[in-house]
Amino acid sequence: MADIEHPQIYLITPPDFELSSFPDRLAAVLDINTVACVRLALASMDEDRVARAADALREVTHARDIALTVTSHVQLVERLGLDGVHLLDGARAVRKTRKTLGADAIVGAYCGNSRHDGMTAGEAGADYVSFGPVGISGLGSGAIAEADLFSWWSEMIELPVVAEGALNADLIRSLTPVTDFFGIGEEIWAADDPAAALKQLIAAMA
Repeated sequence: MADIEHPQIYLITPPDFELSSFPDRLAAVLDINTVACVRLALASMDEDRVARAADALREVTHARDIALTVTSHVQLVERLGLDGVHLLDGARAVRKTRKTLGADAIVGAYCGNSRHDGMTAGEAGADYVSFGPVGISGLGSGAIAEADLFSWWSEMIELPVVAEGALNADLIRSLTPVTDFFGIGEEIWAADDPAAALKQLIAAMA
């Protein structure tokens, strides 16, 4: 069941960023906020670009004892010394990925707003499932992961759950009792001071 007091922060990188400056921006955020895990979520399919970004961010996160996962790129996890992978296709690849990466790697599955996909992912060996977007977003199908999905999950399922996508302070306040993690990314990176922006969102949990 979710920790009623304090969900943890699962920080998500922007889909694109300048490698010359972003690691310092990330470090500034991590130095004033408590973050459980960082997800490298580049949209790029350029393996070299993803690898260089992963190397740079791993130095920042591992120096602070924070895990670093990558979206989708299962084959890069071991090669680059990352802590795990975030899969975008629900439960479909979880079992195979777990077999590939072994028991110690983090394997997470994004399941949209599908309770069934979430349960299937858990049975296949996922360490967490994420549902979203929880706020109104122009991305994807426009379908929202409603609060009652998280309420049901926190009561019935022990597997940790992440709420992500188009979050704001009001949504964070309302979902705090029923989620284990908030996946926060674009919500802060557009701000002049991302560290302060995250601090404000974390304050909404109180």
